[in-house]
Formats: sequence, C-alpha cells, structure tokens
Amino acid sequence: VAMSTTGDKILDTALSKIGEKSLFTKELENALERNEVDLVVHSLKDLPTSLPPGFTIGAVCKRENPLDAVVFHPKNCGKTLSLLPEKSVIGTSSLRRAAQLKKKFPHLEFRDIRGNLNTRLKKLDEKEDFSAIILAAAGLKRMGWEDRIGQLLGPEECLYAVGQGALAVEVRAKDQEILNMVSALHDADTVLCCIAERAFMKRLEGGCSVPVAVNTLLKDGQLYLTGAVYSLDGSDSLKETMQTSVSYPHQTEDGPNDDVQHVGVTAKNVPGQAQEAAENLGVELASLLLSKGAKHILSVARQLNDAR
Repeated sequence: VAMSTTGDKILDTALSKIGEKSLFTKELENALERNEVDLVVHSLKDLPTSLPPGFTIGAVCKRENPLDAVVFHPKNCGKTLSLLPEKSVIGTSSLRRAAQLKKKFPHLEFRDIRGNLNTRLKKLDEKEDFSAIILAAAGLKRMGWEDRIGQLLGPEECLYAVGQGALAVEVRAKDQEILNMVSALHDADTVLCCIAERAFMKRLEGGCSVPVAVNTLLKDGQLYLTGAVYSLDGSDSLKETMQTSVSYPHQTEDGPNDDVQHVGVTAKNVPGQAQEAAENLGVELASLLLSKGAKHILSVARQLNDAR
C-alpha cells in the first residue's frame, strides 16, 4: 500500500519550520490504527523518540552507511567541499548538516532545498542555483544512485542524524503475531546503536528543529556513542563521547517482561540488559551535555529557527 505523508506534500517549507513532530508518520500510523495495514516501514530518523500509545518499532533492519554524502553539480565533478569557490551555494534543509558544515567550511553558503531525492537531484542538475547538495548516503545507495556520491562526510566533518541509515518497521504494540513475525528482521548491533542514539535525543528533547548529531560504534562488545549539539551557525557547540559494555547473554524472559520497549523499540531477540545499557548510555551522555550548557544552545537555536 503506497502512501504519502504531510512531509512528502509540503515541499515549499523547511522541515524544521513545519513544527509537526510526526511529519512523515502520522498518515501511516492512522492506517495502522484502523487495521488497514499491519506494519509500516519508515526511515528510522523520521520516527519521533516517543511513539503514540499503542505502537512500537517491531524491527530495526541492518543499517546502511549512516554518513552524509555530497552530490555535486555536474560542473563541479571531482571537487570536494573545501575546493569549491568562495560563496558557492550548498543545498540542505537539515539544520544539523548546515550547523556543522558552516563551521567547517565558512567560505560556503547554505540554502534550503526540499523534495524527494529525484526532485532534489533534478533541481541540482538542471539549474545553476546549487553547487552541491547534501543527502544521506543510505538513500542514494538504496535508490541505486551511489555513483552520484562525490564525497562522503566522515565523523570529523559531519556527525549524522539519530537513526540515519536504518529502516524501522512500526507495528501495533499488542499484535503479538505480527511482532513475532517482524522481529526476525532485527539486526542486534543496529538495534543497540539506535537505542543509544534515540535515548540521547529524547533526553535532550531534540527534534527536527534543533541541530543534534551523533556517531556510534559497536566494537568488541563495547558501544561508543559520540553526541553533539550546535547553535544554528555552528559557532557554539558541545560534543562528548561515552562508552559502555553491551555484551550480555540472551536470557529467555517469560511473562510480562517480554514486551519492554526501549525508546519505542521492542526487540525480544536482543538481550534486555544490553538494550538497557544502550539506553542508559544515551541518557547519561545527554545529561553530561546538559550539565555543560546544552539546554541553552538548543533553546537559542529553537528560538532563532522559529523567528526565521
């Protein structure tokens, strides 16, 4: 069942200005609630950290490359952002990308660009408005347009969005049959990384309207989470990294415990203690940033964005 959402329809306004939290999810959730569909597939980064009552993320699929990618105008083929001429215009509707890249590449200008991938690439190629645009590498790869990626932005240049590159399958929380069926799609490493990222975002009360960014790494049973908040122009920022162990054996839990949600995710086949450790890591990292002044940075960013 193909559906389009508010976020797909309102294309003349920056995402951060629409102010609707469930921009890309509401219509799909309505259909789920009315039993017209049994599961809906989202980009995890579009899903709010608090889901409406009665819904849960029943599966998080193996993450595609979570990094951001630069797609250049054909005339700039072979260049990188640092090699673009002064005042070149870069298209992105993401406050997170703009905040980090403004700081890193002060010679460039950033302007909103909306629309699905086809539309954005068309705007880039057929007009002279943009020298390059920034997109999620995952989307380009999934569409088979990987050859358009001119530059991948590593964590030192641009931390990515919470959940970026992962697909989420949302289901009715009480529908055991569907929950059991889709749980086979869970990728344990991706689940743990994304629980930590979502917990970080939730504790910060971040969303589309503020620049919050992350980078996670799971290696040898250790989960490393880097999280950052930025002012809109990137001049003010806080960034920290924390780690925790997530190597726990899987215990079969009987009874009421088996449907515990961690920031909206139900993952029966991932050890509960590991999920808890990942969630605590996100909360603790956010608390650390808040203790260093993150709330001020984010509230100023929110006010400035509202005033734009």
